[in-house]
Amino acid sequence: MKSIMTLAGELAARKTTSQALVEDALTRIAAPSGEGARVFLRTHRESALAEARASDALRAHGIVPSPLAGIPVSVKDLFDVAGDITRAGSKVLADAAPATADATVVRRLRQAGAIIVGRTNMVEFAFSGLGLNPHYGTPKNPWDRATGRIPGGSSSGAAVSVSDGMAAMGLGSDTGGSVRIPAALCGLTGFKPTARRIPTDGTFPLSTSLDSIGPIARSVACCALVDSILAGAAPQVPPALPLKGLRLGVLQDYVLDGLDDAVAAAFGQALSKLSQAGALLSDVRFEALRRLPQINQKGGLVVAEAYAAHRELIARRKAEYDPRVASRALRGADMSAADYIDLLAQRAAMIAESARVAAPYDGLLLPTVMMVAPAIAPLEADDQLYGRANLAMLRNPSVVNFLDGCALSLPCQEPDAAPVGLMLMGQSGEDRRLLAVGLALEAALRV
Repeated sequence: MKSIMTLAGELAARKTTSQALVEDALTRIAAPSGEGARVFLRTHRESALAEARASDALRAHGIVPSPLAGIPVSVKDLFDVAGDITRAGSKVLADAAPATADATVVRRLRQAGAIIVGRTNMVEFAFSGLGLNPHYGTPKNPWDRATGRIPGGSSSGAAVSVSDGMAAMGLGSDTGGSVRIPAALCGLTGFKPTARRIPTDGTFPLSTSLDSIGPIARSVACCALVDSILAGAAPQVPPALPLKGLRLGVLQDYVLDGLDDAVAAAFGQALSKLSQAGALLSDVRFEALRRLPQINQKGGLVVAEAYAAHRELIARRKAEYDPRVASRALRGADMSAADYIDLLAQRAAMIAESARVAAPYDGLLLPTVMMVAPAIAPLEADDQLYGRANLAMLRNPSVVNFLDGCALSLPCQEPDAAPVGLMLMGQSGEDRRLLAVGLALEAALRV
């Protein structure tokens, strides 16, 4: 499926209809040879077709609430959709009562005219960056399907719904990289906003301090449009800033350690393209980042807050959890109130330090993740390998969540190569300017 902006133009020019777009998406979801059965936990076939026909009728009378109107999108299984059970990728909640109302972000998408085609698969309770789900299956990454590689998580189905043309945008959540990781591994664009900008009501929580909601799509403009809608602002894309003269800092500490060869090569080539296009690149030292493993040695805010949310449910139904998810949540039992308060204080201090480091720059650059997508089968078979790979996958993107920032992941690999993400990081509240910078970077990277 084409980008949101391209589809919006074709709808406006009467080159296609919402009904045709939705029918195409549903056909791809249902294809026996495709990933639809692993990507979607529920498909809203009848309601999506009815809404598409209504959207076409409204358009015929000049009623178009936003450029997203009439375009098929998917939503991650942790968002409330009225009438649906919000399972959050788990069997434990399969018998829960259906949601009585849409989450605010779902309601805003509907008000903008988006057509929700279904609910996408995810890591159980969003508690991993790899994308594996033993209950409902793991969608395969579009790259190297013969091997069967991870899509990234936890918004696994969201990314593959976009890569495989089942939706033009997948709505995901990002607590430690769960939008940006699958975007990077699947060759897409993902945006993590400043957490407080987007309401999280009606969203099953992982970490109330870190949870944020953002889109996975085919371009920065697509993400910028959806972000404005999710934030309750006018649906628009900011004008791109001129790349020439932009000051971009390249983080050196912690985030460049141990990159695999493909990621290191793609990241270096991306920096060269940006420099040749006129961006002013400087190496940036931020040695405080090296303290993160020690600061989070007991599991960090995610483990503490997930344990608070899950302790009663695990006590009653632990056997129904993915054992890898349950064991991570239970680590929170070892954190004291003093540990938690100390962690909050250390986070506040590092956020202040990051503002000083980032102040001279229009954005900071780093690889989104340190490796390309590994194969699914070895991770399913080996708990230790799974644990190491999960920590590696989360390392770079989780920096942004800890620092309360915003970030884009942009595809930066050469054609036909393994997908690699370039991350552009901004400070808290700088979201719309960061997106304007991202539009400039995207143009240079695609040359």
